[in-house]
Amino acid sequence: MASQGFSLSGVFDTVATAIPDQTLIVWRGARHTYREVNDRATAIAGYLGGLGLGLRADRQALAGHQCAQDTLGIYLRNGNHYVEAMLGSYRARVAPFNVNYRYTDDELFYVLNDADTAALVYAAEFAPEVAELRERLPGLRALIQVDDGSRTALLPGAVDFDEIASTPPALPLPQPSGDDLYVIYTGGTTGMPKGVLWRQHDIYVAAMGGTPFGSSEAFTSYEQIAAAASNAPGALSVMIIPPLMHGAAQWGVFNTMTNGGYVVFPDTVNRMDPAEVLRLVERERVVALPVIGDAVARPLVEEIERTSYDLTSLVVVNNGSAVLSPAIKARLLDAIPHVMIGDTFGSSETGVQASQSIGKNSPTDTQSFQPTDTVCLLDDDMTRRLDLHETTEGWIAQYGRVPLGYLGDEVKTKKTFPTINGVRYAIPGDRGHYDNDGRIVLLGREATTINSGGEKVFAEEVERAMAAHPDIADVIVVGRPDDRWGTAVVALVRLRDNSHASDDELIAVASQRLARYKLPKVIVRCDLLVRSPSGKPDYRWARQRALSASAQADQSGARL
Repeated sequence: MASQGFSLSGVFDTVATAIPDQTLIVWRGARHTYREVNDRATAIAGYLGGLGLGLRADRQALAGHQCAQDTLGIYLRNGNHYVEAMLGSYRARVAPFNVNYRYTDDELFYVLNDADTAALVYAAEFAPEVAELRERLPGLRALIQVDDGSRTALLPGAVDFDEIASTPPALPLPQPSGDDLYVIYTGGTTGMPKGVLWRQHDIYVAAMGGTPFGSSEAFTSYEQIAAAASNAPGALSVMIIPPLMHGAAQWGVFNTMTNGGYVVFPDTVNRMDPAEVLRLVERERVVALPVIGDAVARPLVEEIERTSYDLTSLVVVNNGSAVLSPAIKARLLDAIPHVMIGDTFGSSETGVQASQSIGKNSPTDTQSFQPTDTVCLLDDDMTRRLDLHETTEGWIAQYGRVPLGYLGDEVKTKKTFPTINGVRYAIPGDRGHYDNDGRIVLLGREATTINSGGEKVFAEEVERAMAAHPDIADVIVVGRPDDRWGTAVVALVRLRDNSHASDDELIAVASQRLARYKLPKVIVRCDLLVRSPSGKPDYRWARQRALSASAQADQSGARL
């Protein structure tokens, strides 16, 4: 291994060389091998290099919030093109980043401008949005359009993705480094999106497969990676439902690849079709099925309860990034009793921090997670680590391999990634405490905490309790100003079809799991709750919806 560590391009090339004819991606009836994806990534790298894009300055000379690589935005839905665009960029020493395809024009401009985007890979369906923005982005030098079947003509000056992906490079390619950047933009559900900058070596070891499953020891050489991928090629198959613009989905692809496995993308990319997903699980003998909270898991379990599928290949349902309620966990284990449910928490700023695993006979309502070796709790003042026997609430922190910083934001970098007593931490804002066994009880994100009547209420905790009612299809909890409480806890709920549950009945179920002061003071019923494509609650939207709820809806809410 080079002194700078693993590069993501080097890792993939290592696996592709070891198992070239093994399938990597299954999508829309096509099977893409490691060799095919590797060759196309090399061609894309050649095109980007031919434009003069790549590394501009040595990483060692920069501050953590600075970027010295040209950037490439990926404005795509799921499919092989997304993976190829990432790998081709890494190979050219260009830094790709995720673009949320649900952004409005102003939000889209904000992210592309914030990243100083030099090149943009986009689906043809988004060409009108790109055409509107290109004149506002003078640094945008290359447009690469993916044919998505929408029959949209190439924008003037744009090139076709498949054409450049089938043209071998004319010039030698640079040698990527583990110091090259992995860039992931946060979802922006509680504030403006921020570009998190990781060294590729660090994110690979922390979250993308560089530490073998079940081990605390990372790979130390490319030869070890090749051996691991060659051990049982094709044995691991993973259904990727979350969009690749979400970090967890990218990490899932790289973890699968490191193990020589293959990923299956649903054919339908603009929404989740539960029946289609389960038919693919059945057909492709999928082993692992990642979900993102109840928003993804609930329609899947409802479809399993409604229709018969052969899911004997499934070993694990993995959850991350959003609340998977006890009620949905229980229904999943009833519907697929042979599987394990893995639940993790972490963030773009930390990678995976802690996990729990439960089976058919395990309790489903625990929020205790086993932390990784580099996770701890810090006291409220961020001056010391809490001891395992202390049950005081604190900040959940990551040390060891942490990001370099937030792109272009020195102030937020220093706040989120402080150095305390000589140790650098990532502290994205999650709160928790130790239980009696030294596990971490996750309380929630400080940014979504509600101070009601002088008491602290974590939105995620209330969401889990409300979701226990079988008639609640979705729920988001926020605070809104209140004369009596200062801030009132408001639950925005979407009920299942044909439900007649009253507010009092909803509150009664939540009261079995929550102290009285945490219960919602107001319930606002909604036909639809807005979430990101990855399933995370859009708390900005929810707060606005709570504020604009009609007087009639307010008066009909349960007040305690």
